[in-house]
Amino acid sequence: MNALDGIRVLDLSRVLAGPWCTQTLADLGADVVKVERPPGKDHPGGDDTRGWGPPFLRGRDGGDTAEAAYYLGANRNKRSITCDIATPDGQALIRELAAKADVFVENYKVGDMARYGLDYATLRAINPRLVYCSITGFGQTGPYKDRAGYDFAIQAMGGLMSVTGERDDLAGGGPQKVGVAVADLFTGMYATVAIQAALRHAERTGEGQHIDMALLDTQVAMLANLGANYLVRGRDDGKVPGRAGNAHANIVPYQVFEVAPDARGEAQYIILAVGNDGQFAKFCAVAGRPELATDARFAQNQNRVRHRDVLVPLLAEVLKTRGKADWLAALEAARVPCGPINNLAEVFADEHVRSRQMVRTWAHPLADAVDLVASPIKLGATPVRNDLPPPLLGEHTADVLNEWLDVPPARVAELQRSGAI
Repeated sequence: MNALDGIRVLDLSRVLAGPWCTQTLADLGADVVKVERPPGKDHPGGDDTRGWGPPFLRGRDGGDTAEAAYYLGANRNKRSITCDIATPDGQALIRELAAKADVFVENYKVGDMARYGLDYATLRAINPRLVYCSITGFGQTGPYKDRAGYDFAIQAMGGLMSVTGERDDLAGGGPQKVGVAVADLFTGMYATVAIQAALRHAERTGEGQHIDMALLDTQVAMLANLGANYLVRGRDDGKVPGRAGNAHANIVPYQVFEVAPDARGEAQYIILAVGNDGQFAKFCAVAGRPELATDARFAQNQNRVRHRDVLVPLLAEVLKTRGKADWLAALEAARVPCGPINNLAEVFADEHVRSRQMVRTWAHPLADAVDLVASPIKLGATPVRNDLPPPLLGEHTADVLNEWLDVPPARVAELQRSGAI
C-alpha cells in the first residue's frame, strides 16, 4: 500500500516544475495521468523535454531512442495519454476526466485554461472537491502575471544569482546560476506540499480549492537566511547580501579549502562546515592550532564572522599542509563536519549513496533496463512506488479512458479520428 493510493491526478504540466510535483505525487502512490499533446504535422507532440537531448535513452539496438534523459528524470510512475485541448472534443474529454479526478495540475500561461474551458471556476462547477494547482512564473495576480516564467530568469530576478558565484573582487567573480533548475524544483516541491494540504481540507469539508504557485514567489522564499539578514538588519544598515563564493554569510569556517596536492601534483579540495564553537575547538585540535579556539577573535562564531578576513587565511595555510584523505579521516574521527567535492561519477559510485538505493533500475518498453535517480522519500509503512517507468507518448490513452470513464474501444477510435487524442 502507498500513502496516496486512490488519489487521481490529471497532469497537464510540462517541462519541470509541474512534472517534478506530479512525479512526487506518483511516487507516493497517486494515479498520475500525464496529458500530452498528440503528434502533428509540424510537431512531434508530447512534453517538450522528450526532445531535450542528447543524451537520449539507448535502445535495444544500441541507437538513440526519442526519449531524452531530461524527460526520463521527471516522469517516473506516471501514465501518459494524448489529448489536444485546442479541439472541442479534446476539451470535453478533459472535463470528463476532471470530474473523476482529485487533483488537476497545469502550468499554462495565465488565462489560457479559461480560453479552453478548463479553468478552475469551470471545473469546480463539475467537481467541487477538485484540488486545482496552477504553476506559473509569476502567479495569477500582479503586474508580471502575463509574462512567461523560466527558471534562469527567475534565479536572476529573485536574487539568487546576486548571492551565487565568486566575489566580484576575485577572479571568476560575477553572477552565477545554480547548476540545476532550483526555482523549478523547489516550486514543484512546494506545490506537492500545497496539494496534500488541500487534499486534507477536501477530505474534511468536501471542498476543493485553487492553488496559485509562482516560481518567483518560491525563489524569494528560498532566500532563507539571506532574505532574513536583509530584512532584519541589512535594509536599515544599508547592507545588501552579495556573492561570497563558497563561503557562508553567517558561519565561519564554512567553505571550500585547498589541501595538499595529490601524488600527481594536482590540486585537491575539501569542504569544511564548522557549525558551532565546539566543532571549531575540535577542528583546531586536529589542525594542531588549539590556541585559535581560545583567541577572543575566534572563540565564538559571531566573532569569527567579524574577523573572517584574518582567520580564513590562517586556516587556508594550515589545510595545505596535509592531503585530502588525511584531513577527511582525522576530521571525521573528531566529528567535525567536512567532505570531499565529488563529481557525478563519484556520487553514484559512493558506497553510502549505493546503500541508500538512490539509483533504481527500471524495465522500459524501448530498453531492457534504464537506471534513474530514485525518490529520496523513505516511508516505513507506505514506501514509494517503483513500478512504472517514464511512459511513452500516449502509451496509456486507451487504458486510462476505459478505467476512468468506461470509454469503449469504438469511442477511442472515434476520438482518434477526430484528432482529439
